[in-house]
Amino acid sequence: MSAPSPTSGPPIIFDAARRAARLNRAERRFPDADFLHLRAADNAVNSLEVILREFQTPVDLSPHPGVFARALADSPARERVAQVRAVGSTAERAAPGAGPLGLEDGSADLIVNLLGLHWANDLPGALSQIRRALKPDGLFVASLFGAATLKELRGVLTEAELEVNGGAQARVSPFADGFDGAALLQRAGFALPVTDVDRVTVRYGDPFALMRDLRAMGETNVLAGPIRPLSRAVLARAAQLYAERHAETDGRIPATFEMVHLAGWAPHDSQQKPAKRGSAKTRLADALGVREQTGEEG
Repeated sequence: MSAPSPTSGPPIIFDAARRAARLNRAERRFPDADFLHLRAADNAVNSLEVILREFQTPVDLSPHPGVFARALADSPARERVAQVRAVGSTAERAAPGAGPLGLEDGSADLIVNLLGLHWANDLPGALSQIRRALKPDGLFVASLFGAATLKELRGVLTEAELEVNGGAQARVSPFADGFDGAALLQRAGFALPVTDVDRVTVRYGDPFALMRDLRAMGETNVLAGPIRPLSRAVLARAAQLYAERHAETDGRIPATFEMVHLAGWAPHDSQQKPAKRGSAKTRLADALGVREQTGEEG
């Protein structure tokens, strides 16, 4: 099985047990708030629709398994993808990279993870595990939340807590800032990496409706260490600030979700590779139809 990559010990940002508990509590209500996972699944399926090859051993590592398989069932790509197998317990899916992956090295030709990797304490290590579990020329497709996610909520909760309590505790996950997905995939050993950012704005009647959706998704605070409950006074002030700062003309409030989509392949000799340095047969100046400047012109 693919064991975690050896490291000097990544910082523990997220509490894995707390995250698993959030997912377990969310399971019953998740269908009421699965719209972002459906969007991520549609993106993954759209990627497969343009890849004209068969996948015989697909695996789903998503925290809410089944969403991808249902989206695939409505796509022409279903004819080329075998039955998708969900791997791992809730606790294992809650903490990517924290333990063995549950897959033999080189055992899957397609691995999908929808909106789960942003909770990894060691994201490069989790990606390296996935790459090792892929067969040569196997495909990895994933989505995770990026830095702009819940930026409005993060701001008003911090300001409200500072006003009411004189100090503030982090309440929203520190999603990766300046996220360079392609470079991260390359670092983990993937070939032909592709990344795209999809920013979604969801409108709510009030911040409490947003928080209900976050609980139903299992996406509430799982930062490591003690968490002080938010008082009614802080929540009321945060709702007031949210309305003052962000409310639209109809009184509804926006919530931003930034979804980073990733795709990469396990290396294989058949894949296209960049030309070796100095191997070009035509000078760039000739191709562009311009005079070459050597720096020695008088």
